[in-house]
Amino acid sequence: MFLLIVFCVVFLIQLFYYLYFFAPYAFFKQQTAQVNSQPVSIIVCAKNEEENLKNLFPCLLDQDYPEYEIVLVDDASSDGTLELMRSFVEQSSLSKVSLQIVPVPPEHAKGKKFALTQGVLVAKNELLLLTDADCKPVSNKWIVQMSKGFSNDVSLILGYGAYKKIKGSYLNKLIRFETLLTAIQYFSYALSGKAYMGVGRNLAYKKEDFLSVNGFESHHHLKSGDDDLFVSQIATPLNTAICDEVSSHTISAPETSFTNWIRQKRRHLTTSSFYSSFHKFALGLFYVSQLGFYTLTLITLVYGIHLYLISTLVLVRFIIWYAIVIQSSIKLNEKDLICLGPLYEISIIFIQLYIFLRNLVSPPKFW
Repeated sequence: MFLLIVFCVVFLIQLFYYLYFFAPYAFFKQQTAQVNSQPVSIIVCAKNEEENLKNLFPCLLDQDYPEYEIVLVDDASSDGTLELMRSFVEQSSLSKVSLQIVPVPPEHAKGKKFALTQGVLVAKNELLLLTDADCKPVSNKWIVQMSKGFSNDVSLILGYGAYKKIKGSYLNKLIRFETLLTAIQYFSYALSGKAYMGVGRNLAYKKEDFLSVNGFESHHHLKSGDDDLFVSQIATPLNTAICDEVSSHTISAPETSFTNWIRQKRRHLTTSSFYSSFHKFALGLFYVSQLGFYTLTLITLVYGIHLYLISTLVLVRFIIWYAIVIQSSIKLNEKDLICLGPLYEISIIFIQLYIFLRNLVSPPKFW
């Protein structure tokens, strides 16, 4: 009976999250907004990104937007990144797009946050649109879509950063499914007025917001957090909007090594410890309920405990889960992940448990 009570509690927690937080996003209809005519500054920080910039820069020049500038920040690169940036000057002049190059010399380099701050400070426009050097917009409507949500009240836009599809790769499906689930969460929290993160691969905000909180000053000692910690710092229930239109997405190459992906996730997890108490509790409770749901389902089914009732609750949970995840995956152009979704979810839950325990025993000292 105790096991059944615990399972029912876990089941109800899962239902609460999916119906209260995630369903509103899954069935959320983006309101049609007029195209923004305000000039935009695109900011890209690059450190030894010579090859990636060759792919990104033409996509930035090709944007269908009336007025924008590109700010390229070289974060003390040791390859040909800075020289390549300077070679873009002629291309930008032919496209009539303003280009600013901000070199950060090695003796002044203090990490991405410092480099990004230099880009923000020299940006000529109030509206800032950020992406990473190893990403590129999926369409020439990227600026149009990401800037639509700006208004007198809205000063922060959260976008979606997708990963390329690699056929026949289970790791690729895991990475993309984890990205999908993360997006469902941060979009859902933003819609409920409780935004806690965005992704630096696709993020827009107003320069005045950056300056009003002294940029990354409150967490400058951390190498990470230029996206999630900064978003949680400036987000309010009224100033945050989401943009999930497919033409607004950016795309980048995912890790192809399981070891490197785990290493990356271990770094990211260290930042979450600096979230607000509310968000740490809410995100932690959801994860515990996920882990508890699958663990208790296995135990009760193996031992035949209240088999009919447990099976019914499991079925109800998966019907709701599929309805929400399918709708979200359609919106975010990740439909190929649906078929084996529960398998990917189970894999991610236990990988996250491994990463948490690993970091607990041996905090990562790499970046």
